[in-house]
Amino acid sequence: MIDEVKNEKPHTFRSWVERLLAVVAGEPQNREELMEILRDAEDRHVLSAEILSMIERVLQVSEMQVREVMVPKAQMIFVEKNNTLDKILPLVIESGHSRFPVFDPISKDIIGILLAKDILKFCFAKNTHAFKMSEVLRPATFTPQGKRLNVLLREFRINRNHLAIVLDEYGHVAGLITIEDVLEQIVGEIEDEYDVDEEDGHIKKLDDNSYIVKASTSIKEFNQYFEAKLKEEKLDTIGNLILKNFNHLPKRGEKIKLQNFRFKILHSDNRRIYLLEVKLLKKKKEDI
Repeated sequence: MIDEVKNEKPHTFRSWVERLLAVVAGEPQNREELMEILRDAEDRHVLSAEILSMIERVLQVSEMQVREVMVPKAQMIFVEKNNTLDKILPLVIESGHSRFPVFDPISKDIIGILLAKDILKFCFAKNTHAFKMSEVLRPATFTPQGKRLNVLLREFRINRNHLAIVLDEYGHVAGLITIEDVLEQIVGEIEDEYDVDEEDGHIKKLDDNSYIVKASTSIKEFNQYFEAKLKEEKLDTIGNLILKNFNHLPKRGEKIKLQNFRFKILHSDNRRIYLLEVKLLKKKKEDI
């Protein structure tokens, strides 16, 4: 980014800086005016497209809530309080996760977090019965599903936590969220050589009629999952289909109805749609 600034012509760079300072020094301006300045900076090659996109995502994160990116309870992988090491190890190996919520089947609550690294010393012990969950259990962090992502990220950093259990308005477990889930909203999806694209990896079920769907999901995959009949035509993804029906690049919170689905934009920038909330609507008699 520094090199980009150095390569800018002096008078052009000064002009852009003066405009930016005018915004900052004056009365508080709205987000669109700020983004107009930044887009102009991109046109003048002061900012790269990648940096501009990241800034936009940072601004959007401040408005997003935990419920929009959390892993729903139905998809959580947890271990039970009384599980033996022989039962826990296969789960740890198969999932590849480093942290696991610990569930108490009696109280029906999450009572702590088990770190995979904490059980390594027991794996090579001659007596695996030496493992006691109470000795390695770590405190769990809880957060409401309506909390803003930027607030949660700050709490993660201050408390050095990497995972939080998400609670609904009644205090029941609704899912979990990791610091990686939040960071991915800013820098894009974080993958490593062990990540595998599951068949349903683009669609997360929240409840009986609510889903979180990545805009990159193919229309074919969407139709198969929901047994729908959305027309593919030349459009390959659900995001492109939504974009076509809006006739403009929709902003976060905008909604549109297609057949018996209501789509709500959860995450987008000035170039594309990233994340959608999909709600199933009751079919009319003529549609059945």
